[in-house]
Amino acid sequence: MRSPKWYTLRDEQGDAQIVTVARQLPARFDVAVKTVLTRAEPTRVAHQIRQDMWRALQNLRGFSPVVQVHLRDGVIEVTAGGRLPKPISSRVEQKIRDVLENPKNQERWLRHANRVSRAKS
Repeated sequence: MRSPKWYTLRDEQGDAQIVTVARQLPARFDVAVKTVLTRAEPTRVAHQIRQDMWRALQNLRGFSPVVQVHLRDGVIEVTAGGRLPKPISSRVEQKIRDVLENPKNQERWLRHANRVSRAKS
């Protein structure tokens, strides 16, 4: 089976670097959860979050994940969620929150992103 295509969009707005990873374009948030992380390479963090969110929600019919990462002033603001047919259960938002707020996930994402960033230096 062929793996799905993921789109990675990069943008800069002033001093902010924005990375969006989406399964479909245009990227759309019908459901979204936000969190803040310490500084790391935004593209790597976005893909790590996307993978974990996809694993948690892959059996949800019609779900199309989107992760947007804003790197600004040394912190990463993450919005994770995506497209989903209505009605949207509050359990979906809670599952996304569980992925984002899991300390082990956060540690792994940052370790991976920072390891890759150091290797490029």
